[in-house]
Amino acid sequence: MTESESAMPAAMDSLPGKHMAAGVLFRDRADRVLLVEPSYKPDWEIPGGVVEVEESPWAAASRELAEELGWDGPVGRLLVVDHVRPEGPRPEGMRFVFDGGVLEEADLVGTVFPDGEIRSAGFHTVAEARGKVKPVLADRIAAALEAVELGVTVLCEQGRRIA
Repeated sequence: MTESESAMPAAMDSLPGKHMAAGVLFRDRADRVLLVEPSYKPDWEIPGGVVEVEESPWAAASRELAEELGWDGPVGRLLVVDHVRPEGPRPEGMRFVFDGGVLEEADLVGTVFPDGEIRSAGFHTVAEARGKVKPVLADRIAAALEAVELGVTVLCEQGRRIA
């Protein structure tokens, strides 16, 4: 092993880490978005969660759909990449939102929440969502809907579109 190879692990330890999470935006024909009500916190979310070590964001999104809603399958295209600043105990991070496509109310009938993390799920207008989710997520949802409409991927800072 060369000197530079032996120094690499120490150098890697000093690199910053970022917390990552991935979610999926489902909507209905009226552009209402699917929100889930977690059992462990007051704010609602889009389906998704933390990206685990050695897991890609898209794999995390698929895994979370299976865990939270019992739905299997790949996620759609990337809609949003959002950089979020640290807040309180939460470190700096990256949030990814993938397209889940269009669902009907009937698609939710009989949904079982297998892991107990989710109490309920339903479609909400963006205005209704703003009253249920954190402001940064409300902005990210609006950016994701814009990405769907324009057929692009948008970049955000703290939920707000920058490109």
